[in-house]
Amino acid sequence: MEKLKESQLIINPDGSIYHLNLKPGQIADTILLVGDPGRVNIISRRFDSIEFKTANREMITHTGYFQGKHLSVISTGIGPDNIDIVLNELDALVNVDFEKRVRKENLNSLRLVRLGTSGSIQPDIPINAFGLSTHGLGMDGLFYYYGIDPDLMDRELTASFVRHSHWPDDLPKPYIVEGNAELREKLGKGMYQGITATAPGFYAPQGRAIRLPLHYPDLIDRIASFRKDPLRIINFEMETSALYFLAKALGHRAVTVCSILANRPKEIYTSNPAKPIDELIDLVLERI
Repeated sequence: MEKLKESQLIINPDGSIYHLNLKPGQIADTILLVGDPGRVNIISRRFDSIEFKTANREMITHTGYFQGKHLSVISTGIGPDNIDIVLNELDALVNVDFEKRVRKENLNSLRLVRLGTSGSIQPDIPINAFGLSTHGLGMDGLFYYYGIDPDLMDRELTASFVRHSHWPDDLPKPYIVEGNAELREKLGKGMYQGITATAPGFYAPQGRAIRLPLHYPDLIDRIASFRKDPLRIINFEMETSALYFLAKALGHRAVTVCSILANRPKEIYTSNPAKPIDELIDLVLERI
């Protein structure tokens, strides 16, 4: 079996993987992913015990036990590029022999639950509600850098979206990937469910303009008006599409649940963002 080159799989002198600063055996099979590093401690302080902590850059990991369940919580930072790092390194931790630098023959599957924040793009989805991403709509193009089975993407749904939105040729090609049905069933009761649009930025890619004008000022309306029964696009955030396609390609299970902090059509933002985030954390820990 061919060994992975040092420049392909970068292992630190202490035996930990490059960005996450983790060694094999230091993560649980069920991992809660958050964007904000400060949210790691908010979650882990609910644990009954913590057996391991590490931090590097914006990526912080706490592993421990909650009501007898072995869990890790890891901060990813913001954006599809950070998810690309985190997912590949998590997979390497469980599916690569670091000493021999070879891929394992018997592969492990992680359960990955992203707890995020987002803005609704549908007027009927109120602030402080919870949204679950049935699919991730990638507006970043990350999918197309990988030589993977194109059927990992929902090609019919993607093509319907491209036609409906008259997607501009000078933007990255969209892709839509479904999340894990088992985790959706386990976590989604009572939540608004639909496609999540994953943007490669917070401002212009999500239709925000402060001093620079938008090239496509009507793009958010084209996205919000897409329907493919029973699906519609419910919210914007910046990680889900990359999480879904990398998890599926690598054999892991992933789902995103978000607190809805803003309603974009009504131009309103929650007055107390900490409250729905705390409530979502408690709900996910109870259901997981």
